[in-house]
Amino acid sequence: MQPLLVKDIQQLLQGKLVGGSVNWKVRDVIYYNRHEHTKRHTLMFVSRDDTINWTAINNKGPSLVISDKPDSELKIALPNTTVIKVDSLVQAYWKFIEYYRGLFHIPVVTITGTCGKTTTKDMIKHILSKDQNVQASESSKNEPRRSLPYLMGIDEKTDAAVFEHGLGNSGNIKHQCMIYQPTIGIITTIGVHHLDGCGNLEGYIKAKAEIVDGVKKGGTLILNADDENTKKVPLHSFKGKIIYFGTDMKADFRASAMKFANNGMEFLLHVSNRTYEAFIPGYGEHQVFNALAALAAVKEIGIDIEEGIVRLSTYKNMERHLEFSNGFGGSTIIDDTWTNNPTSVEAALKVLDSLGEGKNVILVLGDINRLGNFEKKYHREIGTLVAKRNIHTLITIGSKAEEIARQARQDGSKANIYMFQDVKGLKEVLEPILDNKAILLIKGPMSSRSMIDFANSLKMT
Repeated sequence: MQPLLVKDIQQLLQGKLVGGSVNWKVRDVIYYNRHEHTKRHTLMFVSRDDTINWTAINNKGPSLVISDKPDSELKIALPNTTVIKVDSLVQAYWKFIEYYRGLFHIPVVTITGTCGKTTTKDMIKHILSKDQNVQASESSKNEPRRSLPYLMGIDEKTDAAVFEHGLGNSGNIKHQCMIYQPTIGIITTIGVHHLDGCGNLEGYIKAKAEIVDGVKKGGTLILNADDENTKKVPLHSFKGKIIYFGTDMKADFRASAMKFANNGMEFLLHVSNRTYEAFIPGYGEHQVFNALAALAAVKEIGIDIEEGIVRLSTYKNMERHLEFSNGFGGSTIIDDTWTNNPTSVEAALKVLDSLGEGKNVILVLGDINRLGNFEKKYHREIGTLVAKRNIHTLITIGSKAEEIARQARQDGSKANIYMFQDVKGLKEVLEPILDNKAILLIKGPMSSRSMIDFANSLKMT
């Protein structure tokens, strides 16, 4: 965070000094009871309904409390605590964010999408970080409550920022955009997820579309030209530049000749009547799409395309994202336990279509959560996708995933099909069939620690 003088904050918020000194600098900002108070020199927004532990605040002082509580609750004489009363905490909070974000005239990229958010974010960070100081969200920790700390991570040394949007409910992306005020917004793809928080697919698309109005006026939107649900996002209100990526001929960043290579994907990139040879570590056409979005974003920021391609070729693919390992009995293990939704399952199956050719393909698929009333529908659709393929063994984990097995069987799958409630007993089924002809994909929700641990147990270290 760029340090700010308490006196200047008081003047900005037009607050009343209840007690303490204003002649020191704030070096961290939190919303009390939403974020942990760990540092000295912290500003904390305290709501009217919060119970304040004044002793703990003072012990980590100097501290600045900004609140709209009554004076009687704020007149606490403590040596390390400054208290400023405001008329409306909500207004003070957003006024401060507007001010702080306005201190930095840097490119800020934010990313939403059912799949590819974290990967695309990390690709952009990887490309830029060679010669720039980049502030970015951590891993896939993208919940709205993290947005304030991420914004505060920008300081006078930051050259660019890239954040991903978490979406649990409608309004989440709008809220985050108000904090980040992105200059570039990306929608990687819109599949199916979080229907419990958005009602249905239409509500989910509408929630993703909140990024359109969230990008600053005159900014840039980067959209998937091939994705049918993204095409449903209304763009009439957008006042800025739109860049499309994909394999569609109208895409501004277009890929062709995609093929599986050693540890990644080779493809041709077509931009402005020029063609470039490119490579991205990690398997699958979806990985190429992530790369296209990342290259489009860094080009907007000022990175030469050829330089971007060179830097991207050294990107390290994320763990548990279609991560290949040598497994028990000479088998190949594909660990894709990072996240689980219908779109990512389909992408993983497409990778197996190429890399599993001539192998005994084994699928271990777990429950897909947060599908609301459409739970059975989408699990069954995955069962149908499985039945169309030459699968040796299908194993499902969990009561929801049983629908995958039942539908695959109903659709005539020739696979050996097993249904488990948890991983107990699973190894006994797998060990006899794990040999050098076997390729096993294990995919489950990131909340399933048991599936993550089981995937690791299959790998030869």
